[in-house]
Amino acid sequence: MDNLAKAAEAMRSAQHIIVFTGAGVSAGSGIPTFRDDLTGLWERRDPQRLETAQAFRENPALVWGWYLWRRQQVMQAKPNAAHQAIHRLSGSERNVTVVTQNIDDLHERAGNQEVLHLHGSLMRPKCFACHRFIVGPLVFPIIPAEGALIEPPRCRRCNGRMRPAIVWFGEDLPPGVWKAASQAARQCDILLSIGTSGVVRPAADLPDIALASGAVVIHVNNVDVSMNGPNEIMLIGPAEKILPQLIALTLT
Repeated sequence: MDNLAKAAEAMRSAQHIIVFTGAGVSAGSGIPTFRDDLTGLWERRDPQRLETAQAFRENPALVWGWYLWRRQQVMQAKPNAAHQAIHRLSGSERNVTVVTQNIDDLHERAGNQEVLHLHGSLMRPKCFACHRFIVGPLVFPIIPAEGALIEPPRCRRCNGRMRPAIVWFGEDLPPGVWKAASQAARQCDILLSIGTSGVVRPAADLPDIALASGAVVIHVNNVDVSMNGPNEIMLIGPAEKILPQLIALTLT
């Protein structure tokens, strides 16, 4: 029995499945990962250095422009076959919990509305000073392909600068979201880990939590990211190709 058939067999008997996604699940929608080359204004910038509160304090126009550019990419993208396959699995009789490290809304646009966003979302700006989410419509300018410096809008409550409502490096995960995700990892039968690098913690600890609780972890990635444990199954390939095959076999 090959790994795909083995994974589908394990999924068929599972009652509670966690679908845990990273950047690799959205790569098939044309959204670049941190490993992809950047161009224009961003060419000499390390994305991880732009993802900090300190970077925002030092150059808010640069960081806000970077996130507007990323948001624009997300809005132009469409859910791919992997997102759609996950939605089909969620519509089955199983208890499916979708947990993502991604800050896009492609899971939601594919039909999954109950998504645990560990790292927040590009879609909801909040105030850097008072942390309140923006109220009312906000006009987002068109960003040229080479990037642009854009001064952030101001908070109507305290006049602080608006920032993307995502988790920057050095910041804690939303406690309620992390508690729900880690609790689900302790209770699931299968954790399906898709397109994750396994290096961004504590989110990357979810597969280990599931394994320690006796669950089977199925990895879907372009490279082998497993530890070759007895309860791990590794499926190598793009998520948008592997997931439809796996879910089709699971639901037959």
